[in-house]
Amino acid sequence: MKLYIGNIPFDAREEELHELFNEFGAIGTATVIVDPRKGRSRGFGFVEFLDPLHGKAAIAGMNGKEVGGRKLVVNEARSRDGGGSGYRGNRGGFGGDRGGDREDRGDRGGHGRPGGSGGGRPRF
Repeated sequence: MKLYIGNIPFDAREEELHELFNEFGAIGTATVIVDPRKGRSRGFGFVEFLDPLHGKAAIAGMNGKEVGGRKLVVNEARSRDGGGSGYRGNRGGFGGDRGGDREDRGDRGGHGRPGGSGGGRPRF
């Protein structure tokens, strides 16, 4: 069971995360996400327990616990592939299909006009 650990101190290291959660059971991995530009923690990480029961015990025991002056947020990690919060849904980028044929540009002009690619002043 993989847990998300949020609000960890910015100077936290993986060894410290491992030590904090080791009391709940065997840990497969403990990872602190590091900002490559700043070289410090981004304030969150992940701990993976070999036994899901140990993961549940860690959530119960560590969520809200103060570490380094910060209250930890501990919950089950969500998968990155479609299991997100639903904030953006499956819309993708900006807008999506607005209907109409790609050749139908309406009054945006430009395509098929002799001597230019759109109206307005020249680019150069």
